[in-house]
Amino acid sequence: MQPNRNNSEKRPADRLLKMPGKHDRGPIDFKTRIAEHEGEIMAIATRDVVVAHQTTTIIQAVEIMTREGFRRLPIVDAGTHRLRGIVTGSDIIDLMGGGDKYNLVQVKHGGNFLAAINEELHEIMTEHPVTMPVTGSIADAVDIIVNRRIGGIPITDNNGELKGIVTERDVMMMLATGPSRYRVEDIMTSSVRVTTPETPISEVSKKMVKCRFRRLPVVTDDVLCGIVTATDIMRYLGEGKAFEHLTTGDAAEVMSAPVRSLLSGELYTTTPDKNIHDVALEMLRRQVGALPVIEDSHLVGLVTEYDLVKAFSME
Repeated sequence: MQPNRNNSEKRPADRLLKMPGKHDRGPIDFKTRIAEHEGEIMAIATRDVVVAHQTTTIIQAVEIMTREGFRRLPIVDAGTHRLRGIVTGSDIIDLMGGGDKYNLVQVKHGGNFLAAINEELHEIMTEHPVTMPVTGSIADAVDIIVNRRIGGIPITDNNGELKGIVTERDVMMMLATGPSRYRVEDIMTSSVRVTTPETPISEVSKKMVKCRFRRLPVVTDDVLCGIVTATDIMRYLGEGKAFEHLTTGDAAEVMSAPVRSLLSGELYTTTPDKNIHDVALEMLRRQVGALPVIEDSHLVGLVTEYDLVKAFSME
């Protein structure tokens, strides 16, 4: 897989910026290559953003996101590079049967999934996404992530031209500078919704869209056996596995497979007593957005990048 440019980890700790109100993170270190008119957000943003156009087909966009390992894909005008929208993994599982965007399949194409995914991206993209200006601060990004629960923020100039993107992962990496006063048990979600290995992908998609989850732990007989993410479901489509046994082209057929078919052999977990700084480093190393929390062989919680950004911002 190619390096994940839209969720980049290219900024080492010694280049971190000072968070307003913090007294232990050192001075703001603007790089000489950063223009004077740019804000501090551009020091951690990904500038070389992979994009799509409104006329890109849905399946082409899914293939790009799968290949690059992205959760989101900004959509720009081909000529001006002005931002027109964004498509995310959540939009794709919505289309695949999880929510209102499934109407494109069911209503417009009479259930023909193959026809629907060859529609253009403008049919399902989120128009007018929340953005940041190039003059924005780290604090602005934290505010959007924490209070609006947006995991990836396009950055635009005064003309609306896309100049970069900053993600939860970028901000988490910037804030995770040393041991925290918080442990996992202080910030984790303890009332965790779960699913079972035999649950159809369609039902998992509906639950994710309805509850605005990006992931669900998969449990059998009270034992964690995996975690399924929106990216896993999108990859099921992007890698072509959804079509291997397709005979009718009907969406129900695509989504009837059990969720266990999406689980990989790798399962990373953490424990309630871990310092959240160590957990953040583990997530960055593993390139995952969440870790199930295990105690006495049982699932007791889930800690996510969002939880970590929120906690670090309150240090």
